[in-house]
Amino acid sequence: MKRANEVFSGINHVPSAHASDHITEGCIVLEGGALLGLYTAGVLDGLMLSDLNFRSTIGVSAGAMFGFGYVAGQIGLGARFNLQNRYNPQYIGVPAALKAHSPFNVQYAFDDSHLGTPFDAERFYKADRRFIAVACCVDTAETVYFEKGKCRDIFLGIQASATIPVVSGPVRINGKRYLDGGTSMNLPYEWAFEQGYEKVLVVKTRERSYRKAAAGMMKEKLFRTLYRNDPAFAELLVTQSDRYNRQCEVLDELEKQGRVFVIAPSRQISYDPLERDVEKLGRIYFQGLRDAKKYREDLKAYLRRP
Repeated sequence: MKRANEVFSGINHVPSAHASDHITEGCIVLEGGALLGLYTAGVLDGLMLSDLNFRSTIGVSAGAMFGFGYVAGQIGLGARFNLQNRYNPQYIGVPAALKAHSPFNVQYAFDDSHLGTPFDAERFYKADRRFIAVACCVDTAETVYFEKGKCRDIFLGIQASATIPVVSGPVRINGKRYLDGGTSMNLPYEWAFEQGYEKVLVVKTRERSYRKAAAGMMKEKLFRTLYRNDPAFAELLVTQSDRYNRQCEVLDELEKQGRVFVIAPSRQISYDPLERDVEKLGRIYFQGLRDAKKYREDLKAYLRRP
């Protein structure tokens, strides 16, 4: 039996419903961030509650993990699972690490019996909405876009996207090795433009002013040692912060120009990637839910503009 502090005390206040069939033209881009993805979960639930169901969803790492529930139209699915299972060792912990070779057993979250409610696969796989999980190929150091309906197993693509380098073994797909998409591409808004989407919503998991610190000598040595047989991939890890910071600068300019709409935490979130405080995680989720409501009318105005 779970102890009281293992499950978020406000779990019963997490909404549970199905989104409408209405489709919002445009693309939503979801940043990663491990358990900080609960902010994304809150934003996505808020969007669905406001009948904003984007034609295309592209997610990186945790963005992909929470994005598949959005495409399935299941409000509250990702939040309830994570706020109930943070202390489940089959999902996060030693048993998870032994089974999945990663701190998170991503596949555990794909099982209906663990989700607590049947996954709406029929809606998820409908061809009228696109879903893309971004991963990085260890062998080629290239960004790879796994798309439902175009790859053999989209959930294996999501697993690859959300598998953390250094502490996790790579996911093998068609003979190649893949890890966290954020290694090479944190914010794939350029992909949305290249695909011809005129309306692009970017959901960040860090406040607008956040920038990543450089790797430092110790981390650089670790990356180059662990991936000495894959030097191009190691170089991506070493230079990831610079790439992310440049993307943030460009995104800020695109937002000023009105080309994209950005939803980011309205106040700074301080947390650990493997945050153990479920009450803090619950607050992060509800901050996302509130921010979606806060920006709703401005977002609708952006979507209406020619």
